[in-house]
Amino acid sequence: MITTIVNKGVSIVMALVVLVSTLSFTIESHYCGEHLVDISIFTKAKQCGVDVATTDVTVKTKGCCKNEIEVITGQDQLKINTFDDLQFSTQYFIKSFVYTYSQLFKRVPKQSIPHKNYAPPNLIIDFQVLHDVYII
Repeated sequence: MITTIVNKGVSIVMALVVLVSTLSFTIESHYCGEHLVDISIFTKAKQCGVDVATTDVTVKTKGCCKNEIEVITGQDQLKINTFDDLQFSTQYFIKSFVYTYSQLFKRVPKQSIPHKNYAPPNLIIDFQVLHDVYII
């Protein structure tokens, strides 16, 4: 039971590793001066609220805000090998291993026990102790 839980856990972790390694996403951060205002993943970062066109600011404040965009690209090509790409000796080993491993866990047919529901007779006299007969 514990092995099945461990196997399922490892399978989920491996699936997540493949998913994360192939996922691409963008991290956008907005700075107003030297202060970080907002960080956003997958969407645009919120601006700090200073609208250069509507406020009465000088040319120096026009460049105080900046956006940094970091694109993290995932693996876009996965190398998929087929069984035919392997060498003959490797194919032979894998086939032998799978066959013997599958034969290892074959189910045994259920045996019928005819006296399973019957209780043994009550022991009234133990004749072996009574006659001092012991098997050595």
